[in-house]
Amino acid sequence: MSEVTRTPSPWSRVRAWFDVRFRSPAAIYGLIVYASFVSIAEDHAESSWDLLGESVFPLIVFFIAHVFAHTLTDHGTHGLRRSTRDAMRHGAGMLYASLPAALCLVYGGITDATAEDASDWTAYVSIVVLALLGYNAYRSRGSSLVVRLVGALATAILGVLIIGLEVLVH
Repeated sequence: MSEVTRTPSPWSRVRAWFDVRFRSPAAIYGLIVYASFVSIAEDHAESSWDLLGESVFPLIVFFIAHVFAHTLTDHGTHGLRRSTRDAMRHGAGMLYASLPAALCLVYGGITDATAEDASDWTAYVSIVVLALLGYNAYRSRGSSLVVRLVGALATAILGVLIIGLEVLVH
């Protein structure tokens, strides 16, 4: 008997790409931290471009710290080069998950929207991304549609609470 090898469908490739970049603890953490940075910067930013600058650079610093910590804890086992590469791949979700929110700020800058409006758009998009991540987590577990929707709502609400706590702390 010969084994049949299946070629992955385009949809399964897209899902795999999405899962690697968005369905990780680093992605969820990065999105929450990024949304918090935007909310904190809104108090003194004069434009969407200010918000972008004051939120992207701290996120990059957090990404570098994540890569550093991951590399440091893993390089004894796998060597420096491989550990750094793995750390960058693992932490990339922090940057990918924040991209839709950052694009809101770019759009706000291009359209000359107020910093407050751009910050609001960023918050809405962050909440939607968190809800999608929650939905996807429950979908992956084979949950019913109702459980997926409740899970998405709960994920979004918990994310908002954590963002609010981050803003209060800073």
